[in-house]
Amino acid sequence: MAPCEPRAWAMRMEELAEQVWMFVGEAYESVATAFIDGDDALLVDTLASTEDALRLRQALCEQRGKSVRAIVATHYMSDHLAGLPLFPQALSIAQRHYRHTFLYQNRREDAYYREPRLVFDQAMTLRWGAHELRLLHNPGKTLDHVSVDVPGADLVCAGDNIVGRIVYLSRADPMALRAAILRLRELGRGRVIGGHMGCFPAAVLEQALHYLDRLRETVVRIRATSVPTQADERITAIPIEACLAPQVQPLAFEREWHGRNLEAIVAQSVFALDAAIAAREAGA
Repeated sequence: MAPCEPRAWAMRMEELAEQVWMFVGEAYESVATAFIDGDDALLVDTLASTEDALRLRQALCEQRGKSVRAIVATHYMSDHLAGLPLFPQALSIAQRHYRHTFLYQNRREDAYYREPRLVFDQAMTLRWGAHELRLLHNPGKTLDHVSVDVPGADLVCAGDNIVGRIVYLSRADPMALRAAILRLRELGRGRVIGGHMGCFPAAVLEQALHYLDRLRETVVRIRATSVPTQADERITAIPIEACLAPQVQPLAFEREWHGRNLEAIVAQSVFALDAAIAAREAGA
């Protein structure tokens, strides 16, 4: 299943499996996934803007007659929490480090914040309709990241541990992010729902790893062969095509977030430690 190209936006909805619906909003192409049990729905994430969340509520509750009874947060960043205020009676579920993530994000929207009513540490499992949902703590992009493994539907909700066929590095430890993707790969699911853009074939995990590794190698090489001011200029000019896996053509959203990666690498000295280690080993 390939991601859809950007187009004129309404709410994009797609049925992924029996009683599993995916919604993609306009703001940041943020994703929410609904699991259905009769007239009850469990949401994994709730989109990035109030407008998108209202469209989700209309499509799921008003048009299809479902009641949102539970909400699982893959991570507590505002661009996935906009629907929390719209479903005040729903049981909200998050990993124990949710507050750390909310406080240290780049663009915090306090109006979306609600304390989760159920908090867990490493893992929990619940049955919802036809599917068993396995909530697994998988820190990578954030300390509180949760993967939602759904074996019966052959899919896993990855949150922001991938962004399309790339990753987003800001405020993340790249090696923790890499480890999180490897843990997702070990689950062996055929489809991966990202926190943005939509649902992808399992190959997206290898593609994201390829991007991360090539970007790291390129930045380390630049830092090793340039003075700092020249290094920053060369880093901000790295084309996304130099980092993508073979046969992958960048979509507009991926190109935009690659640019944000380059800005973050310069501003936050991402991969500077890797470059220092590489220089030390070369001189040993």
